[in-house]
Amino acid sequence: MAKLVGATLYLYLFLFLLLLHLHCHQCKPAAAASFVVHGGGGATARAAAVRAVFVFGSSLVDNGNNNHLNGSGAVRADYAPYGVDFPLGATGRFSNGRNVIDALGELLRLPAAGLLPPFADPATRGRAALHGGEVLSLKQQITNFEAVTLPDLRAHLQGATTATTTTGHKMKGQDFFDQCYLPKSLFIIGTGGNDYLLNYFNAGSGPTRAPLSEFTSSLLTKLSNHLQRLYDLGARKFVLFSIQPLGCTPLVRTFLNATSDACIEPMNHAALLFNSGLRSIVKNHNGGVRSHMPGASFVYVNSYKIISDIIQHPAKYGIRKTSRACCEVSRGGVLCQKGGAICSDRTKYAFFDGLHPTDVVNARLARKAYGSNSPDKVYPINVKKLAML
Repeated sequence: MAKLVGATLYLYLFLFLLLLHLHCHQCKPAAAASFVVHGGGGATARAAAVRAVFVFGSSLVDNGNNNHLNGSGAVRADYAPYGVDFPLGATGRFSNGRNVIDALGELLRLPAAGLLPPFADPATRGRAALHGGEVLSLKQQITNFEAVTLPDLRAHLQGATTATTTTGHKMKGQDFFDQCYLPKSLFIIGTGGNDYLLNYFNAGSGPTRAPLSEFTSSLLTKLSNHLQRLYDLGARKFVLFSIQPLGCTPLVRTFLNATSDACIEPMNHAALLFNSGLRSIVKNHNGGVRSHMPGASFVYVNSYKIISDIIQHPAKYGIRKTSRACCEVSRGGVLCQKGGAICSDRTKYAFFDGLHPTDVVNARLARKAYGSNSPDKVYPINVKKLAML
């Protein structure tokens, strides 16, 4: 039975808690200040387009949660050469610089230059739910969100927030949270790739492996159920990132001893199959007759298309190397060797290690997600328009 998990390595919990600009068509702030929750619970004023950002995903969006997960199954990127081009150095991000969420946070004008605090850091509120854990399925991520993050935020808002509705009704605490805060927050989800890399294709081709279509259908059904659960908890604005072109990653090419720059098409076919179903989920829920989430808005970000364009036309984007990792990778082919050599110009490489894009690719992916008007890259609207709803 397929599970929507990162097999054994890469699916962690990312719940980034940002209380932002208090503005919506139903509720208006009683004071001009807005709030940003940091590790110690402090708050600073800042204007932004969205109320909050909650991110559920894999190592592609990890900002340091893996540094604080216990057990041998938790891989880390908290060492050089990771972070070589990042202002804070090696923070646990699997890149030479920003990941896509960092870059998107900048475009959304999130506080602290868009850098979001890792939920698993002991300095971050709600850390108790991660004690004793290694890696977490999407199901467990949502459980932690419900059990730890929501009560934490409600408690904070009860003492910090007063809003006034358009009818003049005063609203505090939980009412504001449920009616004006969560519905105006972004819920970003990027998952699925590791289920193929570390589960389906890693299991071999024996008789016990389900057909690809059946495996994919099971993943999509589970994801739909998880989205429904988030909706039931109050989420209304969803951003779903597709799987990147798995067959073009240095990890896959190296593992299969690819001798040319051509991508491994069976892997890409699996990603495309999942992405097609993911886009259909977005189409059905955005006012579709089969939607069980009235009032919800979805954006599908076609990471596959955006990154494939870079790989297929590298010169157009100033890229020279698309099939090799910038860093010297370890024996497993995924992570950079600790203290190992790296390429001199990271802006010329598509991938920093065996699986994760460089800062320049993450930045382009974020720009397209945020502002593209092309339906083959974002559908049906972009993240900027979603944030303004």
